[in-house]
Amino acid sequence: MKYLTLLLLGCCINAMAESTDSLRKDTTDNNKPIFTVVKENPITSIKNQSRSGTCWDYSTLAFFESEILRKSGKTYNLSEMFVCNKNYMDRAIHTVRLHGDMQFEQGGSAYDVQYILKTYGICPEDAMPLPGTMYGDTLNNFSEFFLVMPPYVKTLATSTLKKLSPAWKNGLQGIIDAYIGKVPETFVYEGKTYTPQTFAQSLGLNWDDYVSITSYTHHPFWTEFPVEVQDNWRQGMSWNVPIDDLARIIDHAIMEGYTVAWGGDVSEDGFTRDGLAVLADDTKARDMSGTDMAKWLKLSSGEKKEKIQKLGVNVPELTPSQQQRQTEFDNWQLTDDHGMQIFGVAKDQNGREYYMVKNSWGETGDYKGIWYMTKNFIVAKTMDFLVNKNALPKDIRKKLGM
Repeated sequence: MKYLTLLLLGCCINAMAESTDSLRKDTTDNNKPIFTVVKENPITSIKNQSRSGTCWDYSTLAFFESEILRKSGKTYNLSEMFVCNKNYMDRAIHTVRLHGDMQFEQGGSAYDVQYILKTYGICPEDAMPLPGTMYGDTLNNFSEFFLVMPPYVKTLATSTLKKLSPAWKNGLQGIIDAYIGKVPETFVYEGKTYTPQTFAQSLGLNWDDYVSITSYTHHPFWTEFPVEVQDNWRQGMSWNVPIDDLARIIDHAIMEGYTVAWGGDVSEDGFTRDGLAVLADDTKARDMSGTDMAKWLKLSSGEKKEKIQKLGVNVPELTPSQQQRQTEFDNWQLTDDHGMQIFGVAKDQNGREYYMVKNSWGETGDYKGIWYMTKNFIVAKTMDFLVNKNALPKDIRKKLGM
């Protein structure tokens, strides 16, 4: 009888353990997103910027590739290194012209890509050396490249010379060509010879059809201004609209079959490396994770991200506001971190809406290079975005005089 009691007790303990494990599993599963696609627009293949600060280049060319695909049905793989070659030379010339009173770095803006396409043209990916191959790698690695270039530019820009010779440009162009390849004067694509300019013209897009949108209160709404970030060195103009219209433009564009070249802040705890981004309410997330305030404040950013990530679709969110956007921009919380391509809308099992976003970090994360970023996150953390002006709602186009 004793042995039977122990056996029954053991079975009960095992059953309780299995029940607890099942509960844990169910809880974990309930936190994991299950997405239903609402609208998904065509995109081209996922690329990998690797160890280079070229998200602005990859995301904007991805956007234009989708524009070509939308308009013609043709798939192109355009060369990011063509854009880098031209942009870095232009930025160096501008830095020297200003005697070094501007930043010379790897970053850039969507407007840079638009400007390059309109001014210099473009070529297919295989018309130039593939990324990394000029220095024996298989992907970009700008570590040495940008160890060499900035001192070269700074030395000239801050020199006490009375006059500069044109030779410095040849020297810098040689460095650029050595690391990312020389821009071709002509090339053959599908049996036809092109220059970069004629190839760009053949793509069937009007580069003046694209406008940049932002939302801040330190400039009047319904006017244009250059967003004051260092990588906007060309002073590309953005239309300033209220926050509700910012959100409405993205929604309308996606639902009408367009994509968006987005630039914004991904340094937040709610942005995970696994493909999810939420505008996490830290206070409520702390309570849900069972961590008191004192302990929460001692956690590293990585530990906070891990706790938020475990909550998955059940992470409580903040609602973005116009004042919050302005305050965070002015105090350097809302930063110009990353460029990505918004191409769709999805919902999770709780009904929360997300934008489907193409990244340029290769096929990483749970969704093979795609991020699901809540609408609240995108609206709160947008620096600016590029979109086809025909994708704007009619009333907004009218207000902007388009």
